[in-house]
Amino acid sequence: MATTTCPHLPTLATLAPPRLSQAVHREECTQCFDSQDSPLGIDVCLSCFNGACLTSERHHAHTHARRAAHPWSLNVKRKLKPSISRPDSDEPPLKMTKLAIAADPSDDEKYDVKTLLRCWACDPLKGREIHLDDGASIDPKLKSTITALTSALLASPSSARQSEVQAWEEEILPCEHTLTLQQLSAAPISASGLAHCSRCDLKENLWLCLACGALGCGRQQFGGAGGNGHGLAHFEETGHGVSVKLGTITPEGSADVYCYICNDARIDPDIAAHLRTFGIRVEGLSKTEKSMAELQIEHNLKYDFSLTDDAGHALEPVFGAGLTGLANLGNSCYMASILQTLFSLPAFQARYASQLQPEDHAETCSEPLPASCVECQMRKVADGLLSGRYSHPANYAASPSASPAAIGARSPPTPAPAPAPPPFQAGLKPASFKALVGKGHREFATMRQQDAEEFFGWLIGVLRREAHKHHVQGEGELGTDPTAIFSYATEQRLQCTSCRRVRYRVDAYDVVSVAVPATEIKPDSASDTEGEAEKKTAYADVQLTQCVDALLGEEALEYACSGCGTGVVALRQTKFASLPEVLVVHAKKFQLVNWVPSKLDIPVLLPPSDTLEFTAAHLGRGLQPGEDELPDNDNGGSSSNAKAPALPEFNAAALAQLEGMGFPTVRCHKALLATGNSDAEAAMDWLFAHMEDPDIDDPIVLSSPGSGSAPEPPQEQIAMLADMGFTHAQARKALRETSGNAERAVEWLFNHPDDAGEDTASAAEAPAATENAAAAVIPGSKDVPARYVLKAFVSHKGPSVHSGHYVAHIRVGEEWVLFNDEKVVKADEESVAQLKKLAYLYFFERVPV
Repeated sequence: MATTTCPHLPTLATLAPPRLSQAVHREECTQCFDSQDSPLGIDVCLSCFNGACLTSERHHAHTHARRAAHPWSLNVKRKLKPSISRPDSDEPPLKMTKLAIAADPSDDEKYDVKTLLRCWACDPLKGREIHLDDGASIDPKLKSTITALTSALLASPSSARQSEVQAWEEEILPCEHTLTLQQLSAAPISASGLAHCSRCDLKENLWLCLACGALGCGRQQFGGAGGNGHGLAHFEETGHGVSVKLGTITPEGSADVYCYICNDARIDPDIAAHLRTFGIRVEGLSKTEKSMAELQIEHNLKYDFSLTDDAGHALEPVFGAGLTGLANLGNSCYMASILQTLFSLPAFQARYASQLQPEDHAETCSEPLPASCVECQMRKVADGLLSGRYSHPANYAASPSASPAAIGARSPPTPAPAPAPPPFQAGLKPASFKALVGKGHREFATMRQQDAEEFFGWLIGVLRREAHKHHVQGEGELGTDPTAIFSYATEQRLQCTSCRRVRYRVDAYDVVSVAVPATEIKPDSASDTEGEAEKKTAYADVQLTQCVDALLGEEALEYACSGCGTGVVALRQTKFASLPEVLVVHAKKFQLVNWVPSKLDIPVLLPPSDTLEFTAAHLGRGLQPGEDELPDNDNGGSSSNAKAPALPEFNAAALAQLEGMGFPTVRCHKALLATGNSDAEAAMDWLFAHMEDPDIDDPIVLSSPGSGSAPEPPQEQIAMLADMGFTHAQARKALRETSGNAERAVEWLFNHPDDAGEDTASAAEAPAATENAAAAVIPGSKDVPARYVLKAFVSHKGPSVHSGHYVAHIRVGEEWVLFNDEKVVKADEESVAQLKKLAYLYFFERVPV
């Protein structure tokens, strides 16, 4: 029987409430998705504030208390109060300095919360419940301390709430151009002069130049309403960069200000004074149009994929194991679509769900908290998505006829007398996973929309670093790397057209990025209603096999031949050196619109039965009899032993984005090298600034690693890599080879597992077996013929991969299932056929021939 007769009660006085910097996991178990809404609630450790469930199958609370030797926890259970209607205002706060979606009302308003203490020192197996109000004698001072500790824990922001508050957050700041604005005119502008654009008749989406008072319409993609870009044209003609959007000016002095020079929204601290120059007084104005921030929020929130079939009927929700939705955390559909796809693959299911039971890793985890362990969080997501425990309608508990067992069947719900919305899931919230995986990445650590293909590449890198860490720590059972199923290699053959000598290069990749050619279809004016042809550009269909063949085609390029010693034309051809178990195809459909990469809806047609086949003709054969190799030194020297340093491992996602925008590969390489190999945006800025450089298209020449020109890497970077299990010599060489970029250094280390880190004087000193050892670690398989069948595809709606909405279609058995955040429905054949053409990422599984 529960009692307060506990000899350990005085130790509660030594516990401190959570600090502001501490994450309090009081809403959800850190190792599964059981929550404080579950019948048993969540136990929050009062020493480290880890959240853990109490179910007998997983016993995460018991395991944590025993391994951490933390005796006290606070059980938190909550129940939803009856709904209280709250009127929602269509207008956001007038003074907007952040692009943000506000968090939900506090839990105190929505839930009844109950707590009780549990002492694991008294009962190490189940924990003894301690009730402070059961009549037993207890020191009033101690009771007050316990009450204060409990109140502080419940009042502190939970880890989930901290993530929600950050959703969509992007602070808008002044820039040098708004702070140093020089106005060229002081004449008041008449009302008629503010009625419409000075170059067309548009009366909305009007932007006033704060330098001279010229009025022009905005760009359609930035203004939301119609626009012909006359404000941008004025900037290009005059260089006047700062404009304000009429209709967004408020009496408080806030307004929607845009800097064309920065190409971003900005704040003008002196907007009221600058407007008075033109006779405009903010005191008499009112806001009549939505700002760009509001339009962007509204734009992204409205993007959705149809959940009805061609006849208008709602698609059937499905429930069960492997059919669990993921709630949108504020802009996380790119992450949800990738996670759903990965955990539909047998390699990821075996690695994180069925190979080991979740509690086995909990017993041996070396991290102090599960929330900081990638292995724990991957197992948590796998358990949540694959177990089926959380796959039920959001309101099933309120319905007496709906039980988890009945819901597990994939039959429609019992017909209701009146039409009702489909019973979608509430969806799991992988907030701790996102926070951990995105840590250290300046984009994925935010709550802004991201590119799904870039996230896939980042997550693959995170999992590989984790697998390597477990391997060097001797945790053999965790050494299996499921990401190996994506790895393959390409063989690049370069031949000088003058001396006919050749060079071969093999590179490992995880994604086949193919360019999709854009051929506009001219509208038939006779069949289109007036103005309808201007609404959307249509593009001709493209065969996916055509895109792959273009990737493997031959191209001519200017080349400084090391054999001839002169500039010549060389022929370069790429083929597969090996093929992966799961082929990921990235369809690059971009073009530059006002220097902004925009996505094109180009239909890509898959072969019959969604099947790709590769033969020996797609594979490279390496150096053939009768072929002479080019000397290793690209500087044209006489010594063939002086091996020129190889280019670093480039940021694959950034390189693909730049190449997709039409920049030559050599320029992309130079831009990434010049900007720290970080991201496409910085590299694109560098490219625009160096377009006229006379050597922009010259081959890249790197100094030899042994020449001493590479600077010594910082000791903290070397120590960071050493902490992952590499030697100091390996870490030092990897950083020197990658110009000090720590992320690429890790990739270099994975790609050079046999390199001990010693700088050799020349290639002649290296053992002859080195090249054979390198060839032995080429990923993938050389077996052909190879056949691949489409398993899943990720689709996207929106003008850019950094906005809009992502969903995943996955083949489950013989049916296609649509995973649209928390909505999981059986997809109809017609919508699958259409969205398959416009997919962004394709996942093909290799099948027996």
